Amino acid sequence: MPPPSHPLTTGHSVPRDFARTPLNVYWEMTQGCALACRHCRAEAMKVAPPGELSRDEGFALLRALTGFGNPLPHLILTGGDPLQREDLEDLVAEAARLGIGTSITPAATPRLTRDVLARLKGRGLLGLGLSLDAPDAPRHDAIRGVEGTFAITVEAARWGGELGLPLQVNTLVSEETAGDLPLVFDLLKTLPISRWSLFFLIAVGRGKVLKPVDSARAEALMGWIDEVAAQAPFVVGTTEAPWIRRVARERRRHEAHADHAASAAAMPSRSGAAARGGLPVRDGHGVMFVSSTGSIYPSGFLPIPAGNVRAENLVEVYRSSPLFEALHHPERFRGRCGRCEYRRVCGGSRARAYAFTGDPLETDPLCAYEPDAHAPLVG
Repeated sequence: MPPPSHPLTTGHSVPRDFARTPLNVYWEMTQGCALACRHCRAEAMKVAPPGELSRDEGFALLRALTGFGNPLPHLILTGGDPLQREDLEDLVAEAARLGIGTSITPAATPRLTRDVLARLKGRGLLGLGLSLDAPDAPRHDAIRGVEGTFAITVEAARWGGELGLPLQVNTLVSEETAGDLPLVFDLLKTLPISRWSLFFLIAVGRGKVLKPVDSARAEALMGWIDEVAAQAPFVVGTTEAPWIRRVARERRRHEAHADHAASAAAMPSRSGAAARGGLPVRDGHGVMFVSSTGSIYPSGFLPIPAGNVRAENLVEVYRSSPLFEALHHPERFRGRCGRCEYRRVCGGSRARAYAFTGDPLETDPLCAYEPDAHAPLVG
C-alpha cells in the first residue's frame, strides 16, 4: 500500500497547484463491457466500437503524463471494462516504470479473477476500485443488469485485501439506492476497504433512466455521511457532491458553539474523513478524463472536449485551454456557486451544472445552500 493514502482518494502527501497538475487522471481504456449498468456514463457495449487508442497511443499517453512533473498525477484505468484490453498488463507495467501510480476500476465479470489482480499487482498496480450499489445480490444485480455481479464484487474485494491492494468502493446515490445506504455501510465494514465514495447521480449516458435525489434529501444525506465518516474504519467521501466540505465545516462550527470545551485543533478529528479529504478538487480542477478515443474532458461526467491526445499536448490542454482555465477559477462561476463563500473549497459539481443548464460554470442545482453575502471567503 503506497503511502500516505489510498491512491484512489483525494489525499496526497505533496502539496500541488491543481491549476497546474491534476490529482487524478482517468483513462477510459475501452467502451467494451459485458455489463449493462443502468447508470453507465459511457453507455458501454459488449463489443468496443472502433477508434479507441491503440497500444502505441496508450504508451504515448503515459509518456505525456510525465510532462506534469513532480508530483505526477495518479492514473485510474477505467472503462467500459479495462480488463477487455489485451495490452492492459503491459500498460500498467509501463506506467510503473515511468513512476506513475496506477489503479484500476474493472467490471465485475468472470474476467475479474484473483489471478488477474495478482498479475496486475506484480506489474505495478497500486489500487483497485469496485462498485457496490446495494447490500444484496437482487438489488445490486438489477442495477448492473447482469446476475452474479454482487457475488463477484464481494469476492474481488476480499481478493484485493489478501493481495494488499488498497480498495475503494463506489456506491451510487439516487432515489433508487439512497434508502439502502446504511445497509451498504454495514456490509462494507466487513470488507477490507480503504475508502468509500458515494457518487451522487449525474444524468448522463444511461443514468438518465434513474432519478436523482432532490436537494432536501441530498442535504440530509450529507449530514448522515459526515456522521458515518466519523465512525467508519475507512475514509468516506463523495463524488460529484463537493459540498460535503461545506457541510462538514458547518457542522464542526456548530459543534464548537455548542461545546465550548472543544478546541479548534480537535475539530478536524471529529469531522471524520469527509472533511479531512476536502481538497478543492472538482471536475476539471484536480481531475482530468481521457476518453477511449483520446478526447480530453474535465471529467467523465462533463463530456465537453477540450482537445484530443492524438493531436494536442494534454498537459497544455489541462493548464491553459479555455475550458479548463475557466474551471480552475471559481470566481468565474455563475449563480449561487459564483457568489458562495465556499466556492474555493467546494465549487459545486460542474458536471451537474452542465447536465441541467448546458453551462459548466452555472450553479450546481442539487446544492440547496444560499450563500451569505457578508461571510468571508472560505479557503
